[in-house]
Amino acid sequence: MAQAANNRPTHELVADLERTLGDPMEGDGPFSFASIVAHEEREELPPGAAELAREWGFPQFLVPREFGGRLNNLEEVFVLTRSLARRNLTVAVMFGSALLGVNPVWLWGDEEQRKRVADGLLAGELACFAVSEPDHGSDLQGNATTALAEGDTFVLTGEKWPVGNATRGRFVTVFATVEGRGQTLLLVDKEQLEPGSWSNHPFVRTAGLRGHDLSGIVFDGARVPRGAVLGRNGAGLIEVLKALQITRTAIGALSIGTMDSVLRIGLQYAHERSLYGAEIYRLPVIRRHLVHAHLDLLIAECTALPIARALSVAPSRLSMWSSVVKYLVPVIGEEVIQDMARVLGARSYLREGVASGVFQKLQRDHAIASIFEGTTHVNLHNIAAQLPNLAPHAQNAQSGGEGVLEALFDWSAEAPAWQPARHVLQLTNAVEDEITRGWNDAVAETARIAAECLEPAEAADLAKVLDAFGSRRAAFYTRLAAAPSDAASVAGQDDAAEHCVHHAAASCLYTWLHTFRPVHGAPSTTGWLILVLQRLLQRLEPATELASAYLPEIEYAMDESLKTPYRFSVGFFKEAAGR
Repeated sequence: MAQAANNRPTHELVADLERTLGDPMEGDGPFSFASIVAHEEREELPPGAAELAREWGFPQFLVPREFGGRLNNLEEVFVLTRSLARRNLTVAVMFGSALLGVNPVWLWGDEEQRKRVADGLLAGELACFAVSEPDHGSDLQGNATTALAEGDTFVLTGEKWPVGNATRGRFVTVFATVEGRGQTLLLVDKEQLEPGSWSNHPFVRTAGLRGHDLSGIVFDGARVPRGAVLGRNGAGLIEVLKALQITRTAIGALSIGTMDSVLRIGLQYAHERSLYGAEIYRLPVIRRHLVHAHLDLLIAECTALPIARALSVAPSRLSMWSSVVKYLVPVIGEEVIQDMARVLGARSYLREGVASGVFQKLQRDHAIASIFEGTTHVNLHNIAAQLPNLAPHAQNAQSGGEGVLEALFDWSAEAPAWQPARHVLQLTNAVEDEITRGWNDAVAETARIAAECLEPAEAADLAKVLDAFGSRRAAFYTRLAAAPSDAASVAGQDDAAEHCVHHAAASCLYTWLHTFRPVHGAPSTTGWLILVLQRLLQRLEPATELASAYLPEIEYAMDESLKTPYRFSVGFFKEAAGR
């Protein structure tokens, strides 16, 4: 089996993984839909699926290069996870849970902790993040697990549930209250625990992710060395909140991978299924669902991928940006799944038939994306709590932000390497948000490019939707600056949701400005931008109509992407322009 090599461009890594996993619509391999659905019925992973991912080298992308792995940046993890997720979300979540468990080690562990965990993961071991408790859930202040000092050890007592990989994982990052020091993260290695001092709960029966190890772990006077502390005694709550910023961002890959699969299934079915003497793709309502789903996927990609790059470029911004991704992208994913269910009709409900009946599994599995690593409401609250500081500066010109935006949104360049550091991630963005504050400058630059490169009608359509967004966002941030909403109120949640739409619109515009810089003005390079902006505006102003002149470009892109087993992406339009 070919191993992923060091220093290969990200697109080559993804292509190699795609070839290794194979086309899920064909055959009976461990990542084929036929095999996935058959074993889903028995609440099992397909035999050989996890092994194939390990043989290819996927666990090596959970360990940063400086600690002996191949993880160069979060963008790599994101796009590789998308490839796994578009086949089997359960396998992707297994590795994602491991990443969540070990990120505190990369961020705050000492040399011995990092080496031990890195060696274990590279050998195929898993890890987990033991924070939640049966009686307290996401109320971290209610944490009841204790670590009492006794000689050169801590005596660990408490129950963590539910926890991904709690049974299969060797390494357990435990959130506990250390005697006299407060809430602290501890690295527990099951191989170092005395027999009988710990036990696992059985797997939880779930609607989706069947076969995933979602279980629990109980510590009953388990002795762990004093050196098990990750970072500082008493800093556990802060460390948890910071570590979650990374995995909240990465969850976007699970949603986009799912969107890719359901769109591919729906589009192929629409071309194969005939009613009233023609394929159902010819029905306007079916075509509308498909186009909307494709545009939504492009929006999600433009929004999430730059934030994955932000861990290397501007990690102090992830406090807010990760919550934008964690709220908006899974919500978009749910809507795409609903659109494709309407395309499939009754067949979306079947556990057999179209694509081996995998649609219902994708639908059930994806439901977790809005729940774990902070629910939709938790992330909206985090955004709403920061808007009062951001809003007064949202319309102000920024200095020095252009370099950050180019590094985030120029996908033609590899993202910089991630170098884990103790004090880079922050609990708030303060007033720093280049994506929000760069809007007016970006619109001005777009007007200049439009005047020089675009056809008059196209330039006018782009200006119209940008003007509509500009007016809306100016009124929105001016109102918030004068009278911010309570973050816990319904109004506060609604304001946070609207901010996410403005963030996404800016992200689409920056992607066009920076990634498409060499091909501005080439055919088919601006229509997608006009349509995704109009699609986003529909979230705020439902009467907004999509410009019909550019719909043939989107439909052509869908059909051409369907012919390959790779993915739907904004990159299609740039590649098409460069041919």
